[in-house]
Amino acid sequence: MTFPLNAPMFDLLVLSVIAESDAYGYQISQIIKRAANTKDSTLYPVLRRLQEQHFLETYDEQFQGRNRKYYTITDSGRYYQEELSKEWDRYKTIIDDIVKGGIEK
Repeated sequence: MTFPLNAPMFDLLVLSVIAESDAYGYQISQIIKRAANTKDSTLYPVLRRLQEQHFLETYDEQFQGRNRKYYTITDSGRYYQEELSKEWDRYKTIIDDIVKGGIEK
């Protein structure tokens, strides 16, 4: 993908993935790689920050003899994700209008 992800977009993608169902880090990174060629190591500071901001919580679950850390979204995380999604929709509409040759309405 040609377009880089900024911090709010990365937050939106991570929260949107986890809002659908709890997920572990590698799983989240593979989904996000559909939109941007990011390294797995880029994701973990974002997850940690979102957790520190109380948008995510974690729990461990046993998988093939090892603990796997899962992320789950909090109520404040859902609210933040919804606000980012609304902002993305507004932004996307403006970009689409410009790309299609439109002028400001």
